[in-house]
Amino acid sequence: MDGYNEQLTNTSRRALEVKRDILWRVYLSFLGITILSLFVLGRAFYIQQAEGKHWRSMSDSLHQQFRTLDAERGTIYSEDGQMLSTSIPTFDIYIDFNADGLREKKGKRFHENVDSFAIALADYFADKTAAQYKKELQQAFRKNERYFPLKKKLSFEEYKTFREFPLVRLGRNRSGVIVEVNSKRETPFGLLANRTIGLSREFKDANNKSKKQNVGLERSYDSVLSGKNGQQLVRYIAGGTAIPIEGSQTDPDNGKDIYTTIDVNIQDITETALMRMMLQCEGPYGTAIVMETSTGKIKAIANLGRRPDGSYWEDDNYALRATEPGSTIKLATLLSVLEKGTSKIDDMVEVGSAGRLQVGNKIVTDAERSPRSVLSVKECFAHSSNVGMSKLAYKAFAQKPVELKEFLHRFHLDVRSPVDLANVPKPTMAPLDQKGSAEGNMLWMSFGYGLQVSPLHTLTLYNAIANNGRMMKPYLVSSIQRNGIITKQFEPTVLEEKLVKPEVVQAARSAMEATVIDGTATRVFKGLPFAVAGKTGTAHVSDGVIKYAHGVYQASFVGYFPADKPQYTCIVVIRTKPHAASHYGGTLAAPVFREIATKLYTMYVQQKNPSMYAAVRDSSLFFYAGNTNDIKNVYRNMNVAFTDSASQHNWANVYSGKNQPVVKPVSVKQQVMPNVRGMGLKDAIHLLENMGLKVAVKGKGKVTMQSVAPGTALAKGITVILELS
Repeated sequence: MDGYNEQLTNTSRRALEVKRDILWRVYLSFLGITILSLFVLGRAFYIQQAEGKHWRSMSDSLHQQFRTLDAERGTIYSEDGQMLSTSIPTFDIYIDFNADGLREKKGKRFHENVDSFAIALADYFADKTAAQYKKELQQAFRKNERYFPLKKKLSFEEYKTFREFPLVRLGRNRSGVIVEVNSKRETPFGLLANRTIGLSREFKDANNKSKKQNVGLERSYDSVLSGKNGQQLVRYIAGGTAIPIEGSQTDPDNGKDIYTTIDVNIQDITETALMRMMLQCEGPYGTAIVMETSTGKIKAIANLGRRPDGSYWEDDNYALRATEPGSTIKLATLLSVLEKGTSKIDDMVEVGSAGRLQVGNKIVTDAERSPRSVLSVKECFAHSSNVGMSKLAYKAFAQKPVELKEFLHRFHLDVRSPVDLANVPKPTMAPLDQKGSAEGNMLWMSFGYGLQVSPLHTLTLYNAIANNGRMMKPYLVSSIQRNGIITKQFEPTVLEEKLVKPEVVQAARSAMEATVIDGTATRVFKGLPFAVAGKTGTAHVSDGVIKYAHGVYQASFVGYFPADKPQYTCIVVIRTKPHAASHYGGTLAAPVFREIATKLYTMYVQQKNPSMYAAVRDSSLFFYAGNTNDIKNVYRNMNVAFTDSASQHNWANVYSGKNQPVVKPVSVKQQVMPNVRGMGLKDAIHLLENMGLKVAVKGKGKVTMQSVAPGTALAKGITVILELS
């Protein structure tokens, strides 16, 4: 029995030991699993918090997407093909320090070139020392930076120099240099017509989205200039480097070019004349516009605003700003009453001698006393009598004031100007159909108050009278071109074929001529060698925060020249500073007009071009010219006797004398136009181009006419037109 019990005890002991062994294994396994779990969780936490940014960027980079390829923006040109606004390339430089060419052989190529590269950067850009450049480059190399920004917005000249630096000249694969090409909009002529040409720039809004800010022609023709962007499918690899996928690219459709009606020379003349007066009078702003009378083309448009430092810049398009025009609107009143037939140009009007008179229910005051108490309608206009013009309007429209508005509508003074610019302001005018105020509003409008129109509106009306009653649409763009091929041509557009009756046009023109001959502009235009017609204007300004008590005026002059055959119409408007001593249209605006008109008349109107030179034919019916040795060799080879008077001169002409050819020297002096008549084209071009001249050719054969007369002083770069026959 004891043996049995002992055996049972041993069995129980062994079972207990097995159980303990199993439990130990379980505990050990659980402990291992717990430690492993803690390790995994810890590693996951470390990766997420410490390395998360790196691995997320890696994840983001390993994908494909379409990248935009920007279209090249078109260029804005003047009428004669000079660039007014164009895109200039700029270059951003980055370095991929993980490039194989830099990393091979433990970075041997980088370490061999880093010193000389840093020295070249420091010497050329002079913004950091060579040591600073070297330190930055070495740090970026150690960090394996894939897109290290080295330089931004380099010009093309700077980029050309940079390409020759040590390391860079080894090529992209060996240097790791990455170049991104962007563009910057530039206006090569700076101030000239800057506000009308406009600007085009991109910026980031509050949401970091790209936005455009365009004004002027850049805005009006943005869709034409912008073109259409292309696309390229790229695959991003580790580090964010983009690799284009072959065959996936859609090329951008570059923008088209705009050719404007602006003439750079006329613009320069206009801007300079206006600037001179603005600096003198120190007014807040001024504008001047020159229009080609027969077509409506705007040849120049200057807008100068005063900056805090006293200088002037093209900061706003004042030519489109609607303001009370003052006396220049009297042309609309004159046309209206003459067209209606209530008055004739030679009718007499009682204006009094006190300078003020009650007209209807208003007291009307003249800025200056009239020369006589009774003036003709023409004299009322020429002497700018508010009393006289308001009496004419009262006689015509007192019973139905709204009828004046109908005439203003016919003259396009109550609608936006159709000029090809965006956001053109609309004119405003006081109501003429309300009882109690209609009559007074009509009277104020008759001499330039109670309505607001832009200088361009006024110019368009005066241009119509200069153009014999044919009102032309003002426009700034003559054509749209792609790669030199015209895709759209803009022709002159007639707004009103017959604005008023022909006799009314002639009467109005005579009144504007009288303004210059014996009116408010007589003193300014005295002694001018050609006839001008126009009208002065002086408006007392009450506009927004400016009140009449501030003593601010708007001086203007608008007219055309030559008066008998108008080629250009021009308006000048200047806003004065408060209480300026000189504030009349005849003393501020008219002198600017005179300067513009005088220069344009000399350069473009006056036909004093002895230009096309043609000598009288010799009675022997031959006259030749060319290289002296060539001429002599021809006669010698043909055994023709000739008289040699050319001596050692390089150039000669040949004519008949005493029954045989005479070779006579042609005098050629530097900076003096030679006589090339009779020369062959090869000799003429050789001679003229060696003198620094440009040559344009018409016809075939020998030179028979030249656009610059012999003996004329020359400047390099001018063009000589040769006619061949």
